[in-house]
Amino acid sequence: MTEPTSLTIAEARDALKARSLSAVELTDAYLAAIEAANPAFNAYVSVTADKARGMAQASDARLAAGTAGALEGIPLGVKDLFATEGEHTQAASHILDGFRPRYESTVTANLWADGAVMLGKLNMDEFAMGSSNETSHYGPVVNPWRAEGSNRNLVPGGSSGGSAAAVAAHLCAGATATDTGGSIRQPAAFTGTVGIKPTYGRCSRWGTVAFASSLDQAGPIARDVRDAAILLKSMASVDDKDTTSVDRPVPDYEASVGRSVKGMRIGIPREYRVDGMPEEIEALWQQGIAWLRDAGADIVDVSLPHTKYALPAYYIVAPAEASSNLARYDGVRYGLRVPGKDIASLYENTRAAGFGAEVKRRILIGTYVLSAGYYDAYYLKAQKIRTLIKRDFETVFADGVDALLTPATPSAAFAIGDEEMNSDPVKMYLNDVFTVTVNMAGLPGIAVPAGLSGQGTPLALQLIGRPFDEETLFATASVIEQAAGRFTPARWW
Repeated sequence: MTEPTSLTIAEARDALKARSLSAVELTDAYLAAIEAANPAFNAYVSVTADKARGMAQASDARLAAGTAGALEGIPLGVKDLFATEGEHTQAASHILDGFRPRYESTVTANLWADGAVMLGKLNMDEFAMGSSNETSHYGPVVNPWRAEGSNRNLVPGGSSGGSAAAVAAHLCAGATATDTGGSIRQPAAFTGTVGIKPTYGRCSRWGTVAFASSLDQAGPIARDVRDAAILLKSMASVDDKDTTSVDRPVPDYEASVGRSVKGMRIGIPREYRVDGMPEEIEALWQQGIAWLRDAGADIVDVSLPHTKYALPAYYIVAPAEASSNLARYDGVRYGLRVPGKDIASLYENTRAAGFGAEVKRRILIGTYVLSAGYYDAYYLKAQKIRTLIKRDFETVFADGVDALLTPATPSAAFAIGDEEMNSDPVKMYLNDVFTVTVNMAGLPGIAVPAGLSGQGTPLALQLIGRPFDEETLFATASVIEQAAGRFTPARWW
């Protein structure tokens, strides 16, 4: 029999329905894989083994009774940003030590209502601030991929590095993730997995620890396009508890996988050809264009003239919102508390000890750009640029373009502790150069594996869609997936 952990969600769903595999057997296989391999990857910060087995037993009962949900018995990992009732929820930060919420995030509640099984909480960059999963209080996550002929550990991308690594290493069937400026798509690109950031408002943000509220959006990381479609169908919903949640029917995303792209207009934005982009990224992009053209799509050159301002504008808007959102962590009500001689020093001592260097950097930037005398010069100007970025996309889509094809990242995964990256925050921030525009405009974007670098590590392409048209992204991404094939790391652990 095929190793249960090697099954995709779609394959496992069929095996569970056919009763050739039980939910308990599948869950036990994943728990054994986590126990054996997590020390090598540091992907999980908490494993909920007893809860998982209880949920799996309940799934088997529903499968036997013929009342199975859409994800019945499928074991998933949950990014540590999602509140899970009674379970570790710390956003990979020291300041939330010991926090176990008394409520469940809407996204995870939707998954459990559909029968999914919770394996545990996944590592991430602290408060989702990072592009390499090296800012976590629990230490860096290790990418299951390695460069050919090397045993050096690579980053899995961030901030959803634990989610991407766990999916790539078969330590869960799929995972929840969040994307504020590329935190689903960039880790997916670095690990040979599929990650979709849906339209802003498609998935509820309620019960998800906030980074930048106008940019944050939940989505799945999965092994292939079909699995990502299956997961998003369950994750998405309207929610009265989130005022930005949009009341639109959730389509059957899986039905769009494999749909013809003949006659679709795919835009190629000229501004995404950035200075110093590696030749292999350009070659991959051209290969993606050829695959879509061969599938019958029309390729058109388009212009998004304000793209060059997206990254600097993002790194004003996101830290500004972060400095406001993170003000609630004060050591008084929950989490870490470092005493002081008065309330002000308690705040100062707790925050000094509780927040990591990258979080402190972004809080300082955000507080500065919101301060008196600088608000108009920085934050207000960045919001105006954001409007122009959104208008660029609206103009292109109004001209009949169905989706845009771009690279997902400017390079393949780099080494953990890379001196050049870690000594220069701006160089690290440039990892988001192809992804932040999507968040600034609130659009859906998907990263799909498309090839390997010269060192044998994954490279991905990104597709950007119209608002609430994730179905077109799944259709076009499945064309690239069919042409490129699927990629799994050589097992070294």
